[in-house]
Amino acid sequence: MSKAPDVKHTKFYDYHVEAGGKMVPFAGYLMPVQYAGGIMQEHLHTRDKAGLFDVSHMGQVVVDGEGAAAALERLVPVDLEALAIGQQTYATFTSETGGILDDLIITRWSEHCFFLVVNAACKEQDIKHLRKHLGDLEITYLSGQSLLALQGPKAKDIIGELTPAANDLLFMNGCHTTIGGIECYVTRSGYTGEDGFEISLKDENALALADQLLAYDDVQWIGLGARDSLRLEAGLCLYGHDMNVSKSPIEAGLNWSVSRSRREGGSKPGGFLGSDQILKHLADGVAKKRVGFLIEGRAPVREGAEIVDSQGNIVGVITSGGFGPTLQIPIAMGYVDAEFCAEGTTLDALVRGKNRPMTVVKMPMVPQRYFRG
Repeated sequence: MSKAPDVKHTKFYDYHVEAGGKMVPFAGYLMPVQYAGGIMQEHLHTRDKAGLFDVSHMGQVVVDGEGAAAALERLVPVDLEALAIGQQTYATFTSETGGILDDLIITRWSEHCFFLVVNAACKEQDIKHLRKHLGDLEITYLSGQSLLALQGPKAKDIIGELTPAANDLLFMNGCHTTIGGIECYVTRSGYTGEDGFEISLKDENALALADQLLAYDDVQWIGLGARDSLRLEAGLCLYGHDMNVSKSPIEAGLNWSVSRSRREGGSKPGGFLGSDQILKHLADGVAKKRVGFLIEGRAPVREGAEIVDSQGNIVGVITSGGFGPTLQIPIAMGYVDAEFCAEGTTLDALVRGKNRPMTVVKMPMVPQRYFRG
């Protein structure tokens, strides 16, 4: 496959093609949606063994300078000053009206230095956002940096052999280390619901590291298709689908992402963009909220399908949907009116004029297996 001049590719492009990857445009890059074995096989391989994901299209940014924690806290509803060195947190960049500009992972590298991983499609706007609001700090986009994710129950055994220091990490913690002489920053994190690691390293060493990981029989490349089905089973949002600037973190079911200290009655309430609206949603509740669904039958219900109650009234919309390979049934997430959010509520999705029965379920739909010690 020739590389279109206006589409970027990661350092692993040739590896993906050689492995039979079906390359598709995604967030400005050509990325593998699946390999020869197919999405179902890749999904189950990750649940059983170890999947290797190229996530180098994501944005990696360093924010450094005196008072960086307090400055960043103006943009996210998180208590960054409470993070220990090497600890990371999920966060949302909130808008002035309380919506979500992007979601990201923030890791504290040192007292005044933070490492951010942002979504590929949002990274340019995120960097502009940071520079607009944090002009006194040093903001560096790591353009020559790759990012690999090794996910699944065998990941710990492989990382344990390659870098025991990283294998001692708890979920949402990271460390600088070396793998086969290659300097890396490794975090115990990921977006599959499985125990796993994300490895940030310089582009020039990326292929050598991939060779080390792929030398293990339990490791194989996993594409975007299985990455999506894994995160859907784990109840994890996809930006631009399950959340966007029109949804607050509370409507998105991310109440836990607002630190207690940033809430009313906390030690430093509010003070972030859109805090008045978000704290109001926390106090008063919301009219619509994100929930999970199990779908009757075998055919998936896709994003955009309207949700109706027993009288045929439209009460919501599907934002993510597909087949859950672990559960062997179709699953989905979407927004519904608050009165229909309770677990066990039965509703229908409209698909090509036909009603598809479904039930509201607790998320995650497949138990998460993060290593918390």
